[in-house]
Amino acid sequence: MTARSEGVAIRVDDENIAGTLLAPSSKMPGVLFVHGWGGSQQRDIARAKGLAGLGCICLTFDMRGHEGTVEQQLQVTREDNLRDLIAAYDLLASQPAIDPDAIAVVGTSYGGYLAAILTTMRKVKWLALRVPALYRDAEWGIPKRSLDRTDLSVYRSQFVPSGENRALAACMEFTGDVLIVESEHDDFVPHSTIMSYRAAFQNTHSLAHRIIDGADHALSSEGCQENYTKLLVDWATEMVIGSRIGSAYPQLNR
Repeated sequence: MTARSEGVAIRVDDENIAGTLLAPSSKMPGVLFVHGWGGSQQRDIARAKGLAGLGCICLTFDMRGHEGTVEQQLQVTREDNLRDLIAAYDLLASQPAIDPDAIAVVGTSYGGYLAAILTTMRKVKWLALRVPALYRDAEWGIPKRSLDRTDLSVYRSQFVPSGENRALAACMEFTGDVLIVESEHDDFVPHSTIMSYRAAFQNTHSLAHRIIDGADHALSSEGCQENYTKLLVDWATEMVIGSRIGSAYPQLNR
């Protein structure tokens, strides 16, 4: 989303001096937040307010099996929640003031996993993944709650090549800007999973990887919550302002 520019003449002392008037595009970036398994949109709302202050149109939502539909959690599959995500994206993208070429998706844990897959189905310019989870491709259609947690722990503890996982294969194809946020003391998404994601992003415009010291998976402390919010807002500010002025940022932390 580049800026609009217009040459202007500035009248001073009976003479004209040249100037250029620049203004943001009439369209605004969109940001879609995707919560994790067992979570809700509540934590995302505060961060969405911060990004709305940058001139972004933000959307938070509750996937099926959460909050008002928690009774469905025993039946909800990854396919169901991916369809939820697609529907939410389409609603955001349909807003008249949205620039369809400037949409960000911010996903946490399970939401980050689904967000990565979404990039193969919808246009995403910026992708922020906090502690993105990883799941085997097998049993995609069975309820999420039925997956073997012990098996998932073993799977996530090893490096997974991008060609062997749907979400990682999506990351390999992604050409936008990426932020990965890791928790130092994460019992659910270990460093090996983060590195599987990071290694998969081979074609990005930029890649930033940040670790929140002392943080657990859920960011249980208020200080860790604040650190993540600052990381996200700072990164989004860089991406949005860079897009508005048409700048190309160097790749980060490759």
